[in-house]
Amino acid sequence: MKKNDLEKESVRRVKIDDSAEGQRLDNFLMARLKGVPKSRIYKLVRGGEVRINGGRVEVSYRLQLGDEVRIPPVRMAAPVITPATHLPQGGIRLLPHILFRDDALIALNKPAGMAVHGGSGISRGVIEQMRLELPECRYLELVHRLDRETSGVLLIALKRRALVGLHAAMREGRIEKRYLTLVAGRWPNPVQHVKLPLHKRVTDDGEKRVTVRDEGQTAHTIFRRLQSFEDFTLLEAELKTGRTHQIRVHASHLGFPIAGDDKYGDFELNKSLAKLGLKRMFLHAAQLVFEHPVSGERMLIEAPLPDDLARFLDTLNAQAI
Repeated sequence: MKKNDLEKESVRRVKIDDSAEGQRLDNFLMARLKGVPKSRIYKLVRGGEVRINGGRVEVSYRLQLGDEVRIPPVRMAAPVITPATHLPQGGIRLLPHILFRDDALIALNKPAGMAVHGGSGISRGVIEQMRLELPECRYLELVHRLDRETSGVLLIALKRRALVGLHAAMREGRIEKRYLTLVAGRWPNPVQHVKLPLHKRVTDDGEKRVTVRDEGQTAHTIFRRLQSFEDFTLLEAELKTGRTHQIRVHASHLGFPIAGDDKYGDFELNKSLAKLGLKRMFLHAAQLVFEHPVSGERMLIEAPLPDDLARFLDTLNAQAI
């Protein structure tokens, strides 16, 4: 490696605030020494070159508020600086899509077609783009996920305390998640509880697939009928559990596939819907209700139905006249 491809940092002393409180030392260092192999980081800690408050600790040490971390000079590849003005695929900037922001979390109205994480041929997802647009945020992590084609409310933690608190709330069922979805067929019941266990597997191509199987994980969705059309039904889907592809698989298994779903849907129907203007899956994370992980305030975050989905509903309404 050429000399000008390397940079050498001076000793850094980092004071731990609540954004890193409770984090493992090795994870903390890997985030700050990007490009340095994990084995090298472990060697630095075990050799005493990394110190906490002047003393040696194990790599598994959990950082405490007010700790001072000594990070020694480490030679590493100079980072490639990507201008913050460079946009992801589709040319979408995310800051205009923020629904709520304080010093603990961001609620984003995620655009459809954007993955939450880069990978699998995607150079940059939501989290990578947000880090580019908000370089001043030292801590920025996804609280949960949405499928690439699903639009709507997505939470991002700006403090570790917020991330831990929201994850606990999810495990304990204290976060209400409500989606809007259009399914093929006339949904018969005003309210229907669907409790079908889901089994997840990964195909040889690395694709996630979920099926209803007795040995699967418990999954519970409450569907509420909002509007009936001749061949479709607009539903609200409330998640009581958060399994992968839960709404999509529950609806499809019952014979009501989501309009535009390219994985569990009716493929021939999807082709005809595309000609009518529905170019993607009709699934939108419309509402989250939760207690703020720091203040305890009850939060209601709503994302309006995107224009493309609203226009398609107008098309169905026009056909019914």
